[in-house]
Amino acid sequence: MSGIINRRDLDFQLFEVLDTEALTARPRYAEHSKETFRAVLDTAEAMATEKFEPHNHKADANEPTFDGQRVSMIPEVREALQAFCEAGFIAAAHDFERGGMQLPVVMTQAAFSLFKGANVGTAAYPFLTIGNANVIHRFGSEAQKKKYLEPLLTGRFFGTMALTEPQAGSSLSDITTSATPNADGSYSLRGNKIFISGGDHELTENIVHLVLAKIPGGPPGVKGISLFIVPKFRVNDDGALGPRNDVTLTGLIHKMGYRGTTSTMLAFGEQNQCVGELIGEEHKGLSYMFHMMNEARIGVGMGAVMLGYRGYLASLAYARERPQGRAPTNKNPAEPQLKLIEHADVRRMLLAQKAYVEGGYALCLYCARLVDETRVGAGDTAILEAGLLLDLLTPIAKSWPSQWCLEANSLAIQIHGGYGYTREYPVEQFYRDNRLNPIHEGTHGIQALDLLGRKAVMNGGAAMKLFAAELRKTCVEAKSDDALAGYAAELEAAMTEVAATLQALGPVLASNPTLALANAVLFLEAFGHTVIAWIWLRQALAAQRGLTNGIAADADFYRGKLAACRWFYRWELPKTKQWHELLRSLDDTTLTIKPESF
Repeated sequence: MSGIINRRDLDFQLFEVLDTEALTARPRYAEHSKETFRAVLDTAEAMATEKFEPHNHKADANEPTFDGQRVSMIPEVREALQAFCEAGFIAAAHDFERGGMQLPVVMTQAAFSLFKGANVGTAAYPFLTIGNANVIHRFGSEAQKKKYLEPLLTGRFFGTMALTEPQAGSSLSDITTSATPNADGSYSLRGNKIFISGGDHELTENIVHLVLAKIPGGPPGVKGISLFIVPKFRVNDDGALGPRNDVTLTGLIHKMGYRGTTSTMLAFGEQNQCVGELIGEEHKGLSYMFHMMNEARIGVGMGAVMLGYRGYLASLAYARERPQGRAPTNKNPAEPQLKLIEHADVRRMLLAQKAYVEGGYALCLYCARLVDETRVGAGDTAILEAGLLLDLLTPIAKSWPSQWCLEANSLAIQIHGGYGYTREYPVEQFYRDNRLNPIHEGTHGIQALDLLGRKAVMNGGAAMKLFAAELRKTCVEAKSDDALAGYAAELEAAMTEVAATLQALGPVLASNPTLALANAVLFLEAFGHTVIAWIWLRQALAAQRGLTNGIAADADFYRGKLAACRWFYRWELPKTKQWHELLRSLDDTTLTIKPESF
């Protein structure tokens, strides 16, 4: 077992729970096999271990600097990213004709999770580039694809997304960056963006910014937002680099985590010379950008999982090795101390971490599998249903791991005791890195408003009904197994609570949305726990099949899965009943307290 991932768990998720091998029957993936999938994972794991993980702590301790002219960072970052690009991982999901591997999304996400686990700061650069390239691939013109997509996919250029502004924060309707049309069809941009990850560096020949801006005279609010390609260096039609564009780094932001990633403040058009290209149609920029943002939200959830996973494996190794204390019944100081893992409370914390990180991992991979179904599903109905489920589960995939895998990091520190919060042990960095994830790409509050205010009730609750049907299928299968039948009943009861809450809140959403959405975060947690309980029952079913059909060497692995499922159903799922009661009470404490009362 490496310190990045339990590879047996990854193989279990992909091939025993998600049946990823079945995708090779689809024409797009026909040239692949289980063996090629495993070879990709082997390459990713080796590269992550050899090129990314060794400088994780060094990059945290020696974050990028800006001297007013250029950004400097430790050389290992460039070396790792060059190896990543040369191996073809940026283009992995793209067509063979574009130099890609034409891999399923679930496989590219699984492979990339290893790089996130090894070094989330360095992995952020290709993470943003992949999302940037996908937007241009989907919405850009053929000329834009030739100029920008090809060098992005090879790693000659890296990409960013530039949304946030100092005065607007998450409120995109309040952005003020402007884009004025020029006679030649280009646009002149002017404005300021903040918290732009990867916004400046010298890791590649060029940086391609995807910038949200408003064209003067357009509709107010989000309906007037357009999307522009704004490169650091202008790109000629033949692909050669032109002069420096008017994009200025005004400063680096120093965060508590992700310190290896440049976080930047950028000024566009200070000299009135910032030129950009419109993507798609005017005033449709937010819908285009949401393609990248939704992809990023699942990616943020996966990053949170992997940081939680790193902490779990580190604390598990520490608990196996560290002797401390004796059994409550043993008062003899002459007796040898027990290893930490022998203590029940330490096992409680390890089980909690296992339930959180392996549950979150399974959820994120399931969502990636849904992306594949939206692209190569067996018929229009299957494609539509996969899209509905993906829309519903995206807020959960972003927020649930960001909350509970962060809690796993906290427990990892606790198991280490006083050593846990020292810099000599890695778990304090994992916690700091992970603490960013509940905020960026949409806070819990934003995800909750999206889930309860839109996703759960859209189209007459179609997505929620579809999820309930999927959940019931799992429960029907589980009821045929005496060991799992009780979990199925508990899960069905939990889903009944979700339905009752939505039924109670539905009329209030229509008549008094402020009241109905006041406690939306609690609905996010309650439904998130129900989703993860379903995810764990799916894993338990696969584990039971493994115990029946598998080899003896895997028995402990499968029993561990069943123990984590049991823990989640005993310790976590019961909490949702009280949460639903509180939601249905329409508690208005947060609305009635006056600001001056704080």
